[in-house]
Amino acid sequence: MTTKKTPQGKHGFKTNEHVVYPSHGVGRIVAIEEQAIAGHTLELFVISFEKDKMTLRVPVAKVASAGMRKLSEPDLVTKSLETLTGRARVKKTMWSRRAQEYEAKINSGDLISIAEVVRDLFRADTQPEQSYSERQLYESALDRMMREVAAVQKLTDSEAQKLIEAQLAKGPRRGGKADEAEAEEAEAQDEAA
Repeated sequence: MTTKKTPQGKHGFKTNEHVVYPSHGVGRIVAIEEQAIAGHTLELFVISFEKDKMTLRVPVAKVASAGMRKLSEPDLVTKSLETLTGRARVKKTMWSRRAQEYEAKINSGDLISIAEVVRDLFRADTQPEQSYSERQLYESALDRMMREVAAVQKLTDSEAQKLIEAQLAKGPRRGGKADEAEAEEAEAQDEAA
């Protein structure tokens, strides 16, 4: 297996550019390489996810099918932040089904879908505690959204998180009886799992 650096810029992507890889979030292209593997030459994007201490090599030919994309435009980021102020839309289905839907939205790489998960799973201090799995999904969605907002608006992660939390605080007040019943149901589902 040999590795050779190739010229900058392939298929609309270039080195040192931030990109979104759906199942991992925001990363940075650190190189575009050619590797000879079993007699075939593959062109690869080398993507670094600094926060996760992970490097991913994505074949150039698989970029579209993998869903890798450029960072969202600033107006889409604004729209995603506005999504956070809306009313939470929680289906009355089993927690396990909802959890799968939330996971699919997070891994879709779509910023608006991720914002919907953040909005739907957000709990104010006055609300009942989240179950462990709810908290995990919320933090995963929040982290993905925070990283993209930070990269697009050139903020630190903590500044982006404060911006997101300020938007969530503008949303309708939550914490009624229905929310308590739902939290108890999710907790019971967690204990059963």
